[in-house]
Amino acid sequence: MLNNEAGLDTEAALPRAEIDRDYNARASVPLETFEAAMRDYRAGSDAARVACPGHLDVVYDRQSGQTLDIYGLGDTPRPVFLFIHGGYWRALSKRDSAFMASTLAAHGIATAVVDYRLAPEVDLQEIVREVRAAAAFLWREGGDYGLDPERIYVGGSSAGGHLTGALLSGGWHRAFDVPETLIKGAMPISGLFHLGPIAHSFVREWLPLEDGDVASLSPALNLPACGCPIITAYAEGEPAGFERQSIGYHRLWQGAGFPSTLLKVAGRNHFDVVLDLAREDTELTRALLALIGTRQTPAGA
Repeated sequence: MLNNEAGLDTEAALPRAEIDRDYNARASVPLETFEAAMRDYRAGSDAARVACPGHLDVVYDRQSGQTLDIYGLGDTPRPVFLFIHGGYWRALSKRDSAFMASTLAAHGIATAVVDYRLAPEVDLQEIVREVRAAAAFLWREGGDYGLDPERIYVGGSSAGGHLTGALLSGGWHRAFDVPETLIKGAMPISGLFHLGPIAHSFVREWLPLEDGDVASLSPALNLPACGCPIITAYAEGEPAGFERQSIGYHRLWQGAGFPSTLLKVAGRNHFDVVLDLAREDTELTRALLALIGTRQTPAGA
């Protein structure tokens, strides 16, 4: 019922051309705007590696050998913001994803950025498993790296917003031997929460999705029993599909009785909105700092 109310389960029935248009983030900005954002991701992250030394290339999952980087440590254990990069599950890396570390470190918050194997090398089931393994690693072993495992927050952009939702979803914690309240707060940005339309889009060229994948890997179809506070953010210049998905997921979260704030960021597009986290004077950063500063108990816990 909640999915019907949010309108997320009807998009797959749209004409293929309409789906492709509404989810083609790259076509929503000029080439120079896209390339500038990619350069800024890397430049900001390179600067953070110098300004916020920490632990690099920490293996979090022996099965895949994947690693994460940790920035912004202090004299006492710090809350950690786990950031998951986007790239439609087939591009970018943790080397492009640490641009917010200096800003958060100035407020006593550590940043962890995660690599995961990309499509088409692996399928989405495996990508989700690896990201969940990263969160479980921070909870089990984060204390050894200067982190407070009881204050893990997560965020990500675009495909990283979907993977943030995968960490918020229910039903996976027992397999990783972690508590359902592992995540204390989240900020999915420009996320994808119902994979139905994606399964019928151009994304199938590198990431085939069957009905079972849509059912098991869509955060909108796997809400948890207890939900932490989240900020569902998207850019004013988003493609229509990404905007609908953010609004729909926010409504689902609230409809389940969990706290969600919907944040539409003015003057930003799908690619540069997340760069606002590199600056302290932005609405997005202020919202994230407020989220991490509120030690709320997840609803339903």
